[in-house]
Amino acid sequence: MQRELTDPFHYPKPDIKPDATVVKKGKKPKNMGKTLYRLWAYLAQKKGLLILVLVMVALSCALGLLGPYVLGMSIDRFIVNRNLDGFTGMLLFLGCIYFLNSIALFLQSYWMIGISQTTVFQLRANLFHQFHELPISYFDKKQHGELMSRVTNDIENVSSTLNSSVIQIFSSIITLIGTVVVMFILSPLLTVLTLIIVPVMFLGMKWITSRTSVLFKEQQKNLGDLNGFIEESISGQKIIKTFSLEKKMINDMKEKSDKLKNSAFWAQVYSGFIPKLMNMLNNASYAIIVGVGGLLALKSGAVSIGVIVIFVEYSRQFTRPLNDLSNQFNTLLSAIAGAERVFEVLDEEREEEDEKTASEIKETKGEVQFKQVSFSYETDKEILKDINFKVNPGETIAFVGPTGAGKTTIIQLITRFYDATTGSILVDGHDITKIKRESLRSHMGFVLQDNYLFEGTIRENIRYGRLNATDKEVEDAAKMANAHGFIEHLPDGYDTILSANGNGISQGQKQLLSISRAILADPSILILDEATSSIDTITEVKIQEALKRLMKGKTSFVVAHRLNTIKHADMILVLDKGMIIEKGSHDELLKTRGFYYELHQNQFSEAAE
Repeated sequence: MQRELTDPFHYPKPDIKPDATVVKKGKKPKNMGKTLYRLWAYLAQKKGLLILVLVMVALSCALGLLGPYVLGMSIDRFIVNRNLDGFTGMLLFLGCIYFLNSIALFLQSYWMIGISQTTVFQLRANLFHQFHELPISYFDKKQHGELMSRVTNDIENVSSTLNSSVIQIFSSIITLIGTVVVMFILSPLLTVLTLIIVPVMFLGMKWITSRTSVLFKEQQKNLGDLNGFIEESISGQKIIKTFSLEKKMINDMKEKSDKLKNSAFWAQVYSGFIPKLMNMLNNASYAIIVGVGGLLALKSGAVSIGVIVIFVEYSRQFTRPLNDLSNQFNTLLSAIAGAERVFEVLDEEREEEDEKTASEIKETKGEVQFKQVSFSYETDKEILKDINFKVNPGETIAFVGPTGAGKTTIIQLITRFYDATTGSILVDGHDITKIKRESLRSHMGFVLQDNYLFEGTIRENIRYGRLNATDKEVEDAAKMANAHGFIEHLPDGYDTILSANGNGISQGQKQLLSISRAILADPSILILDEATSSIDTITEVKIQEALKRLMKGKTSFVVAHRLNTIKHADMILVLDKGMIIEKGSHDELLKTRGFYYELHQNQFSEAAE
């Protein structure tokens, strides 16, 4: 239900309460051990440096334990006994301990940052590489912004955790063990009293982490959903404003933000209980040691003042690593949630690999044949049914039919973005499944309805057709595509920098650049998918001239709604509900007075009006 919004920049404060669905039914990390193991595999690539980090951690922990011990013993020797012989030497020794401790802390932090950044670099590179190995069908089902969130937010979450948490965890474990050992040596009774807080801490941490593990996972999911929505809304601004959907989008944004805020709020609230709990236990431990230790020192002399001072310091060192471990466990849960989302993408099934026997083709004549081809995106719904046709080299074949008839699907099968469910597609008599995808697509050129232009110069965008082309070849291609004229009038000509997707130039100019790119590639098979739609009449004339030059001598597949653009095609296939219902030239199909004839008459009458 939409809520009325009076001020788009002011949201009324909602009641914030734990979402029972989130707490009870939210997904915990599916396999924490497996995720940690996979992260360790990345860290282990710098195993030698990691060992040095652990050595520095052990050294800093040992020096951290030695400092309070020396201080406590010095109190008994110099202050209680009122003997200052060697006091200066003790101060220098104590200064050296803390100085060396600082050096060890710096080195472990410096080296660990290098390890973590290398790890994250490799993780991000693998994820980006995986994106280019996934099939088109994967991106058809996912929000692009949500996928971007995995490359940015989720990996950055892992990065910040690795920078600090690994050292902190190892340091806390070593400090904890060392502290307990020394405390037992000095006074078993005071040690037992100090350890009273452990069961309370364990029960409290179990209660907290059982909730934060769910909420951090939910927080990362909601963040990804929000990023996907924002990316879509920014990309679709024209549609939003055209249909006056601003208030709806703001309300939808608020709902998604509320979900993120709710999960993030309670994740932070529950995790915030940890330092409060540890503070309370730390103060309780301090009171127990000072109270009981003072009584023992006064009444029985079982412990000295120096030992009490040591225990006070060690009790803090005992609770501090427990506190750090508790906090880092929360941070670790958040990082695991992010890493798990990254690994989910890395584990996605890649585009089916080429068969081992698949070959490369150096040249193609351009003969293409469909033999009893059927295809379905889902097993229970056929999109194409028993498609049969043959195109000779250099011929132009056009596909027409209503929306959803299967025209674009045929193009996706030719390019092997998808593979036919049954039947076979042949290029020069070779089954395309026996040809390497990269090799097959290298002989194809594309001019689509929405050609994507990358951020960069016009020259670079045209050169995507053939990366080793010279500047002269780029300009010659632009001239053949009728693009040279408008390029020359731009402020920096061919060196004019385009923003993402060519914002700043018209749709027609984008098409002329995409035709330039295809001319430069000089393919033997050409794919034209609605190449002249949404273009003004004058620009369409230029595009049609450029397409004629581009299509000369090439096997061309044309998808078009405007029938006047395909009347010179060698063969027109009329599709409806995934089947070829008519086949022939423009004139032949008009004479049959069938489906194509009706389409033509409808368009002709609409144009006349």
